[in-house]
Amino acid sequence: MNGYASMILRINLTNKTITKEPYPDRAARDFLGGRGLGIYTLWTEVPRGANPLGPENKLIASTGPLSGLLVPGAGKMDWTCKSPLTGGYASASLGGMLSAELKYAGYDSVIFEGASDEPVYLFVDDDQVELLDASDLWGKGCITTEKMLKDRLGEEFQIAAIGPGGENGVKYACIHHDWGRQAGRGGVGTVMGAKKLKAVAVRGTKGIPVADVKAFHQQSRKMFKACKDSELWEAFQRYGTTIITSWCDEVGALPTRNFETGTFEAGPNLYGEVMRQKIVVTDKGCSACPSPCGKYSHSKKHNIWLEGPEYETIGMLGSNCGLSDIEDVARANFLCDELGIDTISAGGCIAFATECFLKGILTTEDTDGLELGWDKPEAIYALIEKIARREGVGAVLAEGVKHAARVWGQGSEEFAIHVKGMEMSAYDVHQATGMLLAYQTCDVGAHHNRAWAITYDLEVGREAVTPEKVARVIFLQHARPFFDLAGGCRFQWIELAIDVTEYAPMLQTITGIDRSWDDLLKLSERVWNLTRMYWVREVPGFGRQWDYPPPRFYKHPATSGPTQGQFTPWEDVQKLLDMYYEQRGWDANGIPTEEKLEELGLSNLVKGF
Repeated sequence: MNGYASMILRINLTNKTITKEPYPDRAARDFLGGRGLGIYTLWTEVPRGANPLGPENKLIASTGPLSGLLVPGAGKMDWTCKSPLTGGYASASLGGMLSAELKYAGYDSVIFEGASDEPVYLFVDDDQVELLDASDLWGKGCITTEKMLKDRLGEEFQIAAIGPGGENGVKYACIHHDWGRQAGRGGVGTVMGAKKLKAVAVRGTKGIPVADVKAFHQQSRKMFKACKDSELWEAFQRYGTTIITSWCDEVGALPTRNFETGTFEAGPNLYGEVMRQKIVVTDKGCSACPSPCGKYSHSKKHNIWLEGPEYETIGMLGSNCGLSDIEDVARANFLCDELGIDTISAGGCIAFATECFLKGILTTEDTDGLELGWDKPEAIYALIEKIARREGVGAVLAEGVKHAARVWGQGSEEFAIHVKGMEMSAYDVHQATGMLLAYQTCDVGAHHNRAWAITYDLEVGREAVTPEKVARVIFLQHARPFFDLAGGCRFQWIELAIDVTEYAPMLQTITGIDRSWDDLLKLSERVWNLTRMYWVREVPGFGRQWDYPPPRFYKHPATSGPTQGQFTPWEDVQKLLDMYYEQRGWDANGIPTEEKLEELGLSNLVKGF
């Protein structure tokens, strides 16, 4: 198939067998690639009710037809599994160089199944594929492991690895790659650790077939030129995602002290301009990136080198934990990267524990003697270490904020910030109804990357509850995740404002298949509905109540800033869900109807689950 290596690696970690099999025609036709192949494999191969940390769960690493080609931002791949954090669907996007290298080695995807009795890592050098002993790597940090394997195998090998967080079963452990890129959300690194798979090392030298090389080159040049000509290109390249830190603070969206408000009095200390001046050394991008958002940094205060922090980490480990020094945020970032835990969930859990402590729900007896509080960096560093090693209070927080609230009780559920068991990423939504709805209905839990609707909230009225706003959220939930199917980055569209419809002719030059932009959106809608059905299949009683937001945003007004005194009333939360389900063709409980499944060609696939 043009655009594909047309080969899947299947790694059985229990019996150490390695097989190579053709890419399923239906997966390419109906689900495109990336997380499309991921959910298709998860649905068809992982039995209902599988233990997320058992050998029956599978970890699917998938590229897309853009991966490895000279398309702006074509450096993404997806990692899919049943989530140990939520019990539902997990999908995490990973940037860097691994997606291209895997395609160059001749593989679109790797499916890991079973579980090894001893630590191993996967070695891929074109056609040579082996499982090798990783006992000397077990217990090592992610960055340390990457360096050890590159020293051992060669700099040209691309490495993905887990750290102690994944080894110890932290429910939001991540997979680390390229000195600072992560597949971060939902516990994909936890599943990797449960399988005793320490790392993946890949080198490839093959090509990728393209349907029309001349037309591809023309379309590629056109899209790269559009990126470079964008009036936003220079600023985004200079600051990356940190360009929005000041904007979020100004509009009341910067999460502060466990989302009690959206404005941080010490926010200017964390802005992109300050970070660029104090710690940034150089810019760093993924494969084929014309606008490198990564920032390689050096904190002299802590004597550390790292990639980042990027905005989500600044928001969740910075303002949300009350940290007022960008170098302290960098240290927390570095610890999470080396230990292999998601900075978003870690920040959410630490902020929650801090508020519990300040409200008297926890004492020093519960926190192993730690005096928790806002802007206490040493306490935050200690909690990160405890979480990664599941020590003391860290063992509770390693299960996620939903679990911690159940354990500690005493009204803490009111300020446990999650949806479906996943900690919310870094946008305060006391009064941003579109972004609130996006969090409520995201297919992995409270995550921003599927539908970043907050700018639309400000454009049309942040308190508005209208069919048009709901329709915008649904459009974003199809358009943004399309990139996770195709193997590309959405920033060139979102941040540089290039024409998103140009990806349709680009894909046609690659695959030879004529699909319009509307066709691609319909394909993305198919994937969205299958992921929804996965929740229905795997979570007993799944429905409307799983789409409810944290009480903090519909009961407790923001305490300062532009949204001071504001929240989204409960009746508006319900109206948003009613309109959303109706527009999606789901029933009042949030379940896709038979008519919708038939329209999307999913009826036979999900029948009788």
